[in-house]
Amino acid sequence: MLWPCACLADAKEIVGSWYQAPEDWTYDGQADLAATGLKSVAKVALIGGHFFQQADLDINTAGRHVLDFKNTTTIGYFRHIILDAQRHPVADLQGGILSSELNPFFLRHGREVDLPVGHYRLLTELNSPFFLAGPQPYLDTLDAYRQAIKPGNALTLLCLGMFLGLMIYYAALAIARWNLSAAMYSFFILGNLLYNGMALLVFAELFDMHWFYLVSIPILFSNCSYILFVMSLLKIQRDTYPRLYNTGAVALALLVGLIVLAAVMPHWSLEIDRYGVGLFLLYGLVAGIIQSLEGNVISRLYLCAIGTFFVLGITTISANSLNSYGLYIEHMGLFSVAVEVMLLALVLSYQFAQLYREKEYALECLEHSNRIARTDTLTGLPNRIGLDLTLEILPQHGSLTFIDMDGLKYYNDQFGHERGDELLRVFAWHLNDRLRGRAEAYRLGGDEFAITCEQGDVPWVETMLAKAIEDMRAGGFNSAGASFGSAYVYEATSKEKLKHMADCRMYENKRLNKRSRYEDQNYT
Repeated sequence: MLWPCACLADAKEIVGSWYQAPEDWTYDGQADLAATGLKSVAKVALIGGHFFQQADLDINTAGRHVLDFKNTTTIGYFRHIILDAQRHPVADLQGGILSSELNPFFLRHGREVDLPVGHYRLLTELNSPFFLAGPQPYLDTLDAYRQAIKPGNALTLLCLGMFLGLMIYYAALAIARWNLSAAMYSFFILGNLLYNGMALLVFAELFDMHWFYLVSIPILFSNCSYILFVMSLLKIQRDTYPRLYNTGAVALALLVGLIVLAAVMPHWSLEIDRYGVGLFLLYGLVAGIIQSLEGNVISRLYLCAIGTFFVLGITTISANSLNSYGLYIEHMGLFSVAVEVMLLALVLSYQFAQLYREKEYALECLEHSNRIARTDTLTGLPNRIGLDLTLEILPQHGSLTFIDMDGLKYYNDQFGHERGDELLRVFAWHLNDRLRGRAEAYRLGGDEFAITCEQGDVPWVETMLAKAIEDMRAGGFNSAGASFGSAYVYEATSKEKLKHMADCRMYENKRLNKRSRYEDQNYT
């Protein structure tokens, strides 16, 4: 705030007497309002009305000057009538949110006037449904005024642009993920976007919108969305946090009641907004504290955000005047909400990142479980489930080979099951080593194995199988062997028939091997 204060070091606050007029009272050239019978008041009422201020001022330096208001821009209609020392009118300047008059200064009620040195009387008329704070006329030189309004205008455009971007982002996120906290957060931002856009003259300047109650009504609904946002963000449910849930429901009911009250008494709507903001700030602070004490990380991050916003928000809604000429109370509120929006965006980002990490961990656990379910624990080869999954995607030119080991019973009976298990492990290792990824080996259970080959190169598969048996025998399992049978995918109309065909050919090969060994023994 130092910059606008420095730029407006020569600004002159115009202090005079305030009068309240009936709504239908019309100024008719009177030079002294004290003689008109209007009711004298100390200041304008925040619930609105028709007011006049009469003040005398001296201009010591001739030139271009600007008349504007400090404290607030929330003014429905205003009129500046400047009278010279002889009480002749020299300027009649009008404007306000409800006025169709063009503003010569962007996002400002400032009105330029050329005043020679002399004594003047300023009559300022205000007619507004309500005021955010007490408007106070001031006068400054043109050059100083142009510099002073830059920070406030920059803050307005920057924050509203941020609101718009985050609102669209979280609305899209809410639709894509059906996320209630993101949806309510988006509605909360929308309410503040509408309020600040109208109060700070953005909508009037850019879109020629003069819907004055956009200053108050959207906040009533955004207050409700904030309660729902807190309950969703902190997972406040009836069965987990019954007291916080019931308190939130009561707060929500009170806010709905305030909406109804504002509809009945629209002039009070902005004052009702203050109570609504105070209510949701208190609820958010209490909920954050309670859950933070339980060690919830999201709650602690949220507590930092709501704690900051609580201090800034309470300061803003309780303020009625500022020492600054270049910044308004609306700018304080805008800055407070901008800080809250940024901090809550970080909290939501952390929550989404945490959900992503939990999802990735769950997927890893699921994949690990699936891998265990598909893997034979003894040999490390895929099991029967793994084979069935592969057969679902095996191409038509692919092949399936079934294997039945010979000699397992001999090693189990002669040397114990540990030796038999070692036989299975050694065979699986040699078979997998020979296939080298060109085909895949499986253990189906007991002494049954299988091989799938996408290329359908059965001769190569059977050659590698024979070499694996030779490697196994060279390693000390001389009595081991294997029978096998192969079938192509295109030979069968279903996966079950493919397995049956390979199984039949394996047993045919087993009978041939037994006959060959029997004939060899008889010959010997």
